[in-house]
Amino acid sequence: MVPFAFLVAAAIAVVFAVITIAHRSPVINVLSLVVLFFAMAAIFAMLGMDFLAAIQIIVYSGAILVLFLFVIMLLNIQSVERLGSGRRFQAVLGGLVALGIGVAIVLAVSMLIPETGAVLAGAEGRGTVVPIGRALLTTHLFAFEFITLVLVAAIVGSVYLARKEPQ
Repeated sequence: MVPFAFLVAAAIAVVFAVITIAHRSPVINVLSLVVLFFAMAAIFAMLGMDFLAAIQIIVYSGAILVLFLFVIMLLNIQSVERLGSGRRFQAVLGGLVALGIGVAIVLAVSMLIPETGAVLAGAEGRGTVVPIGRALLTTHLFAFEFITLVLVAAIVGSVYLARKEPQ
C-alpha cells in the first residue's frame, strides 16, 4: 500500500511541477505550487521524515507561498509570456541543462546502496529537531539571518516596482 501511495504522491508532484512552470497565469502557478508542496510533504511523511513534512507544510505551503501570492497580487501581473517565447537558443540551452541535471540526479540516486537508501551510516536517531536547531543557531546563524535580509529586500523591491508613477 505504501509504494502505491508513494507513486501517487510522486505522480501528483510531477504533474503539478509541470503546471507550475508551464501555465500562463501566475496565480495558477502559485496554487499548483501549493499542491506540489503538499505532495512533497506526503512523500517526506512516507519516508519517515515527519519533521521535514511538517516544515514543508508550515513554512513553504504557508509562509513562503503567501509571500509569493502577495507579491503577485501587489504587482498585478495578469499573465506571463509563453514558455520559450524569448530567444530560441536560450530555450534550447536551458532545456539541455535541465535534462543534464535530471540525468545526473537519476545516476546519483541509482548509485545508492539499496539496503541503506539515502540514509548515511551512523545517522540513525539523528532526525530530531535538536541538531537542526543547534546548527541554525550556531554554525549557520549568519546564513539564517541573511535570508531574512534577502526577503525584506525582495518585499521592498516589489513595493518599489508596484508603485504608481505620479501624473
